[in-house]
This record gives sequence, C-alpha cells and structure tokens, in this order.
Amino acid sequence: MDKKAGVRRRSPLYRGVAFLGRTLWGELQGIVVDPVRELWRRGPSALSLAFVACAGVIFFHAIAQNDTGEKIVREVGGVQGDLPLWQALLRTPISLYVPALDLPVWAGITQLFLAFALAEVALGRARTLFIAYASTLSGTLTVRVMLALGPDHWGGLPPEIGQVLDTGPSAAVVGLFTYMSVIRRAPIVFTLTGGSMVVESIAKPNLAGREHLIAVAAALVMGLLHGRGERLRARVRAALPEWVRRPGPGRTEVALAEVGAAQEAEPKQAGVPAVRVRGEAAQECGRVP
Repeated sequence: MDKKAGVRRRSPLYRGVAFLGRTLWGELQGIVVDPVRELWRRGPSALSLAFVACAGVIFFHAIAQNDTGEKIVREVGGVQGDLPLWQALLRTPISLYVPALDLPVWAGITQLFLAFALAEVALGRARTLFIAYASTLSGTLTVRVMLALGPDHWGGLPPEIGQVLDTGPSAAVVGLFTYMSVIRRAPIVFTLTGGSMVVESIAKPNLAGREHLIAVAAALVMGLLHGRGERLRARVRAALPEWVRRPGPGRTEVALAEVGAAQEAEPKQAGVPAVRVRGEAAQECGRVP
C-alpha cells in the first residue's frame, strides 16, 4: 500500500524525466542501435556512400586552397541564385561536396559522415542519395523564388543575395536527420535538428538559415509520405481502364502456346504418350531466347 501511495505522490518532474528517458531510449534503438546491428551484419561496405561523401568534401577542400583551385571549384560546383537555371541544376549535385567557406570543414565532415552513415545503413544508398539531393535542391530552387519576389514582398530577398556562393552539404545533412527522425518517430531528434535550424535562422538570418529551414520542411514532407507509394500506385491502377490494367502475355507464354499448337498440328507418333509430348513442348519453350 505504501508503495502505491509513493507512486501516486511522484511529482510531475519525475514523470517528465521518466517519459524523456523512455523516449530517448526508444529513439536510440531506432536511429542508432538498429543501424549498428545492420552494419555489423553487412560489414564496412554498407558505409561506402558515407566514405565517398567525406572524400569528396576533403578533395574539393584541398583543391580550393589556392586561387586557381578555388576558381575551378567555383566553376564546377559553385551555385548562386543569379545563375541560369540549367547551370544551377548541373552544379547542384557537385555543390553537396564543396564545403562552405565560412564553416570549419572538419567539423562539417563529422556531421556529414554520421548523417550519411546512419541513413545509408537504414535506408539504402538510393534513398539516401534521393533525400540528400532533394533537400539541397529544394533550398536552391526556393532561393530563386525568393529572389524573384524581391525585398518588397514577404519572404523575398534583395538581388545582391543572388551573388552569394551557395555550397556545402549542410542542407543534405539536416534533411537526412529530419527524414530519419520522422520515419523512426523520434521527436527529440527532430526537435534537436529542426529546432536548431529555427534558432539559427532567428539568431543569424542569412541565406544558409533559410535554406536549412526549407530542407527541414522538404524532408518532413518526404518523411510523412514514406511508405505511401504502394498505396498511391494501387489507387492509380484502380482508376485505370481494365484493358490497361490487364497484363499482356509475355514471351514465355507466347512461345509455349506456339509450340503447343505445333505439336497438336503434327500427327501423333505411335507409342509416344501425351505426357512426353507436353514435356517436349515445355523444353522447347525453355530454349526460346
């Protein structure tokens, strides 16, 4: 009885700390422990994308240490708001590996490796690349919209912002962490990533802060849509006419029908059972290229 009374008398602070501990433990299991187990099963090859991303940042950082190399890096992966759209789209994938000039590169590499490693093990290479590129591209395209609006409209940017160099993997890192926190239902990780971007944009209202907020929003939408692709494809198939949904005969079915018709047209050989005839037809079908 005393024990039950003690439980009832627990303060809201104790219950809050206990809830926080349980939530942190669940998020640790979903975001860290499960990927580490998968990494142990698959081996170091599961981190190839993370190693390539870090190597790319180190490579471009080393090249940009002199004036000639900096010019080359800017021409290859430098994205600005006043560039033609086709040129910005071509440079955006490379700009993920060009470190930002105003940030320490080695601290950024640590975050980059952690984000890509966890995402690559948990999501796979293709989806990790898609989320990282979509988060970066959403910020790049939205900045162009803000420049088109101009400073006279809410959310618009002055024309001189179009000349600011916009590179770095930070938007991809934020997008990957946000996406992982949404699909793994980790509100604390989401608050630390998305909330820190809000604080950054308020404390230092610059172009990078806005792009980080856009990357968080894009990753949030993609995370909420995670797992609904099959449902959407089923609805699309249901809305199509029946003659479109009905699959046509494949090459194997057509070949089997042709061989069977040829066997039926030939006169039956004496003493050859029907089972053997059907077996020979199936073998002929298997040899059809």
